[in-house]
Amino acid sequence: MDWTTIRTELHKWYFNHKRDLPWRKTTDAYTIWLSEIILQQTRVEQGLPYFNRFVKRFPKVSDLAAAEQDEVLRLWEGLGYYSRARNLHQASKSVVTEHEGEFPKSYASIKNLKGIGDYTAAAISSFAYNLPHAVVDGNVYRVLSRICGEATPINTNEGKKRFQSLADAFLDKEKPGDHNQAIMEFGALQCVPKNPNCLDCPLKEACVAHARAMVSELPQKLRKTYNKQRYLNYWFFQFEDGTWVEQRQEGIWKALHQFPLYESERPLEGEELPSILEERYQLNPNDYKMQLWRLPLHKLSHQSLYISMWEIHLSKQAAQKLEGLYKQLKLTQLKELALPRPLRKFLDENQLTLPLD
Repeated sequence: MDWTTIRTELHKWYFNHKRDLPWRKTTDAYTIWLSEIILQQTRVEQGLPYFNRFVKRFPKVSDLAAAEQDEVLRLWEGLGYYSRARNLHQASKSVVTEHEGEFPKSYASIKNLKGIGDYTAAAISSFAYNLPHAVVDGNVYRVLSRICGEATPINTNEGKKRFQSLADAFLDKEKPGDHNQAIMEFGALQCVPKNPNCLDCPLKEACVAHARAMVSELPQKLRKTYNKQRYLNYWFFQFEDGTWVEQRQEGIWKALHQFPLYESERPLEGEELPSILEERYQLNPNDYKMQLWRLPLHKLSHQSLYISMWEIHLSKQAAQKLEGLYKQLKLTQLKELALPRPLRKFLDENQLTLPLD
């Protein structure tokens, strides 16, 4: 494989086609780190507004470290994969306490921060400090698999080692930052997953997949099917202008706030509710009025969430039975909390956080 010629053509393409993105105009490691964490499993178009908000609110790593976790999660709301935000916040504290507020400059030190793996450490160290570490992300897997005709499944240990080896061999060690940006951008804009424009591809002469008509077959990935079905029932208790929430201690929405949750093995029907509320809260049907909202199916990578919102208006006597069980606040205060996206969307669409007349 003539890496030198391919590298030259790739870099030429990059400087003619690269997108004008803010994190490409700096070598500040903190700013680059923010962009990398926000863009994990997120499209640039979706992530850019979040990046701008984070940079504006937390211009320095010390600003992020000093923030409350609730504020960080609130700014992150809607991006999903909330462990990224929690890890981001924890890592910022480590930078302040262990590195005197200065972002570490070595690959090993960067990788040692919470939430940073091989790819992110390589990206930050090459973009910020021009260190010779090759990135391997989804775009890089696709480009290298097609150029080399490499069919080793990318989601196996063997595949990860194989493609890291190819990326290391391909890397321009004199300009690793530009090189890493170039191959990722090429995968994002030119060598796209479906129907790439191979006729106008500057690398087509060297591309094994193009020569063998295998472009649509690469990269290979072992099929793994997960689709756990969960049925989430949220008790949206209300009394006058107040409601009750709890903070998740585990799971996909860890540290986010939510209405009291009751998970069932199947969708609950209205006639089942009285016995559940009586058992859990000693409420009888005369204590409340109820309305059921079935939310749209919420699909995550490995599970399907069937969400029911039980809007339950309590009498004064019933509201007293909830004292001390959950955090009580005004409906208008829900705007200040970080909530799972389906709950926020439900509140916004039904204007349920507006002040009472």
